[in-house]
Amino acid sequence: MSSWQFCFLSDQYYIDFPDKNLMKNKEFVYGQFIDRPCFFAFKDVQNPDIMWLIPISSKYDKYKNIYDKNVKRYGKCTIIRFGEVLGRQAAFLIQNMCPATEKYIREVYVDKNNVPINIDNRIIHDVMTNAKDVLGKVNRGTKLIFPDVLNIKKSLLLQLESAKNEDSNETPT
Repeated sequence: MSSWQFCFLSDQYYIDFPDKNLMKNKEFVYGQFIDRPCFFAFKDVQNPDIMWLIPISSKYDKYKNIYDKNVKRYGKCTIIRFGEVLGRQAAFLIQNMCPATEKYIREVYVDKNNVPINIDNRIIHDVMTNAKDVLGKVNRGTKLIFPDVLNIKKSLLLQLESAKNEDSNETPT
């Protein structure tokens, strides 16, 4: 995985981490289930085996209103950011982000030419800077993210440690 990408989570993630505050994995549209949401993913600073996934939404107006209310009330808003994805305005929902590992990434989001989606570096910088700021506050006890990301991350770290121990205990044949 590169330092960032767009991706979709596997159904297994929602089975292993049944947090009611995670954004739903599938949406029923025009008589069929489609993948939702797409996530902007970037590597954790302390442990690169952990990725932080920020859902993106095409409901720009809805989240712009929430953003504006936060700015009016607090003077700023770091839990929602905006940028263009595939020629459309999108909201990056830091308030709904969650940690994951490669095990739970079902696929990378690609365009019609099978090329991974790309966005402006200024958007990447803005989203990642705000997400890291929010994570710092969450680590110090402030509740800014809906899912219980600290417990999910703890479980993921235990999974990684267990897998590492299994690998080191295997005897070569």
